[in-house]
Amino acid sequence: MRTLAMVLAMAFVAAGFSSARAEVKAEVVEYRHGDAVLEGYLAYDAAFAGKRPGVLVVHEWMGHNPYVRKRAEQLARLGYVAFALDMYGKGVRAKDAKEAAALAGKFKADRPLMRARAGAGLDVLRKQARVDPFRLAAIGYCFGGTTALELARSGADLVSVVSFHGGLDTPTPADARNIRGKVLALHGGDDPNVPPKQVDAFQEEMRKGGVDWQFVSYGGAVHRFTNPDAGSDNSKGAAYNERADRRSWEAMKSFFAETLK
Repeated sequence: MRTLAMVLAMAFVAAGFSSARAEVKAEVVEYRHGDAVLEGYLAYDAAFAGKRPGVLVVHEWMGHNPYVRKRAEQLARLGYVAFALDMYGKGVRAKDAKEAAALAGKFKADRPLMRARAGAGLDVLRKQARVDPFRLAAIGYCFGGTTALELARSGADLVSVVSFHGGLDTPTPADARNIRGKVLALHGGDDPNVPPKQVDAFQEEMRKGGVDWQFVSYGGAVHRFTNPDAGSDNSKGAAYNERADRRSWEAMKSFFAETLK
């Protein structure tokens, strides 16, 4: 008689998963967008057989750093191929908020550039041998959430998009009609950087664009609620919130289970 363990193991093999322990591999990938030399980070589970969905990960305004790489590795453990792109350029990292504002501001003021730079990262992900090019998603944090949404508004071939405490504004709300996939916005209910007026405008944009969208607001959470480096003082406008971090990650997992199945 087959044991339950044997049945489950056979089910995993039939589904294309290896029954071996996850074997996350990661590598730095140098690529270009025009004259800009960029350096991204690719993570995947080498124990997984066959093609699988790819997830593009867009960093916060400080730049491509260990935090965004950690998120890519977490996604790899879930069975996705994750590529943490680089918006600013190889070795370009903000040393403080002033530099971060200047670096991010360049792209916020030039949304076509933001979309194109993010699109270059998506091209790298799409071309990976382990990736199913018909099952692509993008997630982003803060500035990265804004970027992921703008990439979707450009008409990129994304099945799903997730913004974690990202800016929701855009100078071209009519472009929501170009969004091909589903959208999930995960928001800090007390985020001073994304006030209710901006939230309302975003939701109206999604409605008018005919987008399949969801919006989740976490009470007591402010900006950067997923990043422990943000500290714990809500009065500063940006702070880590363990519950919102955990709940938003679970919301993303559920969303991907539906959209990337």
